[in-house]
Amino acid sequence: MKSDLEKGSPSLQSESQFELETTPTSELKDPLPDTKPKSTWQRLISGLKGGGEARGIEPVPLEERQPVTASTSLHMLLMWFSMSLATNNIIVGSMGTFVLGLSFKDAAFCAIFGNLLGVCTVGYVSTWGPISGCRTLIVGRFHMGYYPSKVCCALNVFTNLGYCMVNSVVGGQILSRVSGGQLSVLVGIVIVAGLSWVMAMFGMKIFAVYERFAWLPQLMVLCVMLGSAGPHFDFNIHTEMSQGVLNAKRITFFSLCMSIGLAWAPLAADYYVYYPPHVKRWRTFAVTVLGCGQAMAITILIGIGLGTALASSAEYRAKYGNSPGDLLMMAYDSLGGFGKFCAVINVFALLANNTPGAYSMSMNFQMLGDFFRKVPRPVFVTLSTAIYCGCAMGGRNQLYDVFKSFLPLIGYWVMMFFCIILMEDILFRRRSGYDWSSWNTPQQLPMGIAAGLAFAIGWAGAIVGMDQSYYGGPVAKLAHGADLGTWLGAGFTLVSFPPLRAVELWYIGR
Repeated sequence: MKSDLEKGSPSLQSESQFELETTPTSELKDPLPDTKPKSTWQRLISGLKGGGEARGIEPVPLEERQPVTASTSLHMLLMWFSMSLATNNIIVGSMGTFVLGLSFKDAAFCAIFGNLLGVCTVGYVSTWGPISGCRTLIVGRFHMGYYPSKVCCALNVFTNLGYCMVNSVVGGQILSRVSGGQLSVLVGIVIVAGLSWVMAMFGMKIFAVYERFAWLPQLMVLCVMLGSAGPHFDFNIHTEMSQGVLNAKRITFFSLCMSIGLAWAPLAADYYVYYPPHVKRWRTFAVTVLGCGQAMAITILIGIGLGTALASSAEYRAKYGNSPGDLLMMAYDSLGGFGKFCAVINVFALLANNTPGAYSMSMNFQMLGDFFRKVPRPVFVTLSTAIYCGCAMGGRNQLYDVFKSFLPLIGYWVMMFFCIILMEDILFRRRSGYDWSSWNTPQQLPMGIAAGLAFAIGWAGAIVGMDQSYYGGPVAKLAHGADLGTWLGAGFTLVSFPPLRAVELWYIGR
C-alpha cells in the first residue's frame, strides 16, 4: 500500500504508519469498549425500517468502517456539494451588494477568496474523521483538553441552532410566498423544521444517501434562477463612499463569506467517521474543499447578483425587499407555476443544509458530560428542533439583522478553535501521535490550561476588533468600521498558544 504522504509529511500516514504512530497501544486492534446498542431505545432505533443510527459519540471501531471503493471520493464530494448548495448562502451573498453597498466586482472577489479560505479549514478538519473514527469535537479533546473542548461543544450548539433557525425562516417564507399567503410563515417554519427532524433522527444512513442526490434538482433550479433573474443583475452598480469605508466593507464581507465555510469546520469530521484510516488524507481534504467550495461559490455569487438588482431598482425593493424569502421569489415570479415549483425545490435544499447541523448538534449535547451522554441522541435531536423552531418563529422578521450579527460570531470562535488544533498538531503532537482509545479519559488528555487561556486571549482580540450593531471595538472604529474580530482573534491565539503550551508541557507533561 502506498503512503498517503509524500516524504517529509508525517501527518498523512499510510495504514501501517497509522498503526505505529497514532494508535501505539492498540496496534490497530479495537481498543474501544463494546459500543453496540444495548438499551431498549437503541435496539428500537437500530431496528427501524431503513436502519437508524444508534451510535452516540463513541469512536467508530475499525471493523464497523465502510470499505473504500472506486466511488468513495465521489460520494464524499457529492455529500458536501449537496450540503453546501444551500439557499441561505444566496441571502448572505445579497448582503454584499444590497446591505453593504459593494459593487458586483468587489463583492465577487471578496466572496470567492473568503469562501476559499473558509472551506480550506473545513477540508483540514474533515481529515481527522477517518484517522480517528471520532467526531470533530471529540478530536478537539486531544488538542484542547477534555474540559476546554466542552466550551466549543456549547458554542457549536448555539452555532447550529442559529443556522437551523435561519434555514427554517427562509424556508417558511418561501412556502408562504408560493402559497400566495394561504400558508403562513409560521406553518412553513414548522414544516421545514419537522422534515429536518425526521431525517436527523435516523442519522448518517439516511441523510448520506439523500445528500448524494439532493444536489441535482437544486443545481437545476439555480440555473433556472440565474437564467430568469440574470438579465436584471446590475454589474455597474456603485455606491459612493470614501476609500477607507470601502476597504472596511470589503474586509467585512470577506470575513462574512469566510464565516459560511468556517461554520462547517466544527462538524466536518463527523461525516467521515465511518471511513477507514487508510483513506488518503490529501484526497479527503481535496474532495471536501472542491465539493464545499464550488457549491458555496455558486450560491453566493447568485446572491450577489440578486442584491445588485434590488439595490438598483426601487420597484424591486418595494416588491421584494421585505424579506429574504421574497428576494428568492424575485427570480421566479415571472415563471408562474413553474417558478413556484422551483422555489419548493429550494426548500428541499434547505433540508440538505439543515439536517447535518441538527445531527451533529445532538452529538455536541452528548459531549457536554457523562450525564448527557446517557441520553439517547434522538432526544437531543427533538429538543434542538423544538428550540430552533421556536426561535425561528420569534425572529422571522429580522433575518437580515440576525445574519449580519450571527455569522461573524461563528467566525470568531471557530477560527480560534482551528488555530489551536493546527498548532497543537504541527508543533507538539505530530511525532508523539494519538492514542484514540483515551478519548473519554481526562487524565490521558492535555490538561487544557494553555488552550483555555489562549482561547480566552483570542476572544479579547475578537472583542477589540469586532464591529456589530450592539458593540464596536476600538480597533474596528479606527479601521472605519471594518469587522476585524476574526483576524485579531486568530492573531492573538496564534501568538499566545505556543508559549503557553510549551510551559504546560514542561511543568505538567501532557
